[in-house]
Amino acid sequence: MGNPFVYVELATSDVAKAKKFYSGLFNWKMSDIPMGPDGYTMLDVGEGTGGGIMKNPMPGAPSMWMAYVQVDNLDAATKKAEQLGAKVVKGRTEAGEFGWFSMIVDPTAAMLALWETKPRKS
Repeated sequence: MGNPFVYVELATSDVAKAKKFYSGLFNWKMSDIPMGPDGYTMLDVGEGTGGGIMKNPMPGAPSMWMAYVQVDNLDAATKKAEQLGAKVVKGRTEAGEFGWFSMIVDPTAAMLALWETKPRKS
């Protein structure tokens, strides 16, 4: 499979409540890291796709899970999505040392993030 789902992220209005719920429900391991103004919580889910929890950057928006799909070339994939009828709602954005993402809304109004991993430094 050339473009797997590689990450999921919860944007929520209540990070503490979400952390308590998901650690209790699934026993996920969580680690807080300094990122952005409100910090970030990394999720270690054991096997499978990992993720994170963050304070929702869109005040008033409902809490939601975002899926990220791996692409080889973020700019090309974002442009292709747009040509196929998607709306780009967030262009190329750097995610620290990890990579870059963009966010699109597909022609059926579903939101999806595209992800390009940064090459590892030797």
